[in-house]
Amino acid sequence: MKPVVLGAGLGFYGDSIAHVKRSAQNNRLDYLCSDHLGELTLSILQRDRRADPTSGYAKDMVALLLAAWPVTREAGTRFICNGGGLNPRGAAIALRQAMRARGFAARIAFVEGDDVLPHLDVLRRGGESLANTDTGANFSAVPQPFGFANAYLGARPLVQALQMGADIVVTGRVADASLFLAPLVHEFGWDWQDHDRLASGLAVGHLLECSGQVSGGNLSGDWWQLSDLSDIGYPIATVRSTGDAVIGKAPGSGGRVSVDSVRQQLLYEVHDPRAYLSPDVSLDMTSLRLRALGPDQVEVSGAIGGPPPGTLKVVAGYRAGYAVSGMLGYSWPDALRKAQAAADILRQTLAREEAGLEEVHISFPGFNALHGVLADPAQGRDLNECFMRVAVRTADKAQARRVAQHLPWMMVGGPPDVVYIPPSPPRELTAIWPMRIQRAPIESRISVEVLEP
Repeated sequence: MKPVVLGAGLGFYGDSIAHVKRSAQNNRLDYLCSDHLGELTLSILQRDRRADPTSGYAKDMVALLLAAWPVTREAGTRFICNGGGLNPRGAAIALRQAMRARGFAARIAFVEGDDVLPHLDVLRRGGESLANTDTGANFSAVPQPFGFANAYLGARPLVQALQMGADIVVTGRVADASLFLAPLVHEFGWDWQDHDRLASGLAVGHLLECSGQVSGGNLSGDWWQLSDLSDIGYPIATVRSTGDAVIGKAPGSGGRVSVDSVRQQLLYEVHDPRAYLSPDVSLDMTSLRLRALGPDQVEVSGAIGGPPPGTLKVVAGYRAGYAVSGMLGYSWPDALRKAQAAADILRQTLAREEAGLEEVHISFPGFNALHGVLADPAQGRDLNECFMRVAVRTADKAQARRVAQHLPWMMVGGPPDVVYIPPSPPRELTAIWPMRIQRAPIESRISVEVLEP
């Protein structure tokens, strides 16, 4: 049985379409799998959907397909993406319209059923606590109605869509790695009880889901020796029917695929390496073996899997007020002292004039914005420049605007040698409420439909 070649698409909403296109060009991919949804992306899509009920999906999904389709048609590449966001049906319809306008023809499937918001009351009456899995807080502590609540589905409905002959599969919230596992199950006919093979596919998906990171992006090692990152090659996995895979990238592209880059991505966003859970299978990452086969070629093998959990992760969100931030920058000498003095002035001003602020955070980019309390004061005594950044959370949008107005006058009424960086308009905040819910009531509502060209 010939190997299946998987290409990494976008790793998040706003990732580089150009890099995906270059990686797909001149490489015969069987599938291109694209992850558009970070946990907070749904809050962005929820604001879009409030403004336009036909929206609520990742717009870069359409742009990606229009860019990649012409260069992958000859290879017969099929696409799987979760760019449907909160509106998979609307996303599929918009994509079909855009492709028709370009003279392209494709069978587009969409998967629905991850939206559990309409069913939360029924689930509670059925015994679900809907408690916050991060904090343990009771559902009654949620201060605002949820704007969205979506379950992380697994690979099964994606496999169904492929079996129905879809060229493109558009989903909503699906576990990231499941996007890559689905084509392997479909092509190799893996059994859903073959946990070791499923775990191998999960490992491959986890390595490819963050696009450029496994190719040297965000590398904590010798990043300065990487080749041209402006032309970084997004990863490509060649997977055998056993589940063993070789991770590489397009020949001649920038970046580097190495044992170091692979194992760093392997542990990215992982709580327990011995039990990496997905809706499809659990993976013991400590069983994996990584072997360099040559430049930009790393073999991944030895996966040991176990049964999936009986629950699905659900992420819900509710409105949490507004945020505004702004900065004042100060130059040498005494840059940090000037920034700290400006912060003191601002704190006193806010204490006098702004009651009811829910949260005020002040940091000093150039000194401690990234290191926080670990920043060494001795290192800050002779900075060439330092900024004072304030971020405020309020329940009221107008109050957020008023806070931003306290910064401009400090150019002439505060410490010297200053530059003012105007704040952006207040932005609405979304608080995330994660839950675990029994999977059977959710999965019973999943549907798959195919739109003809």
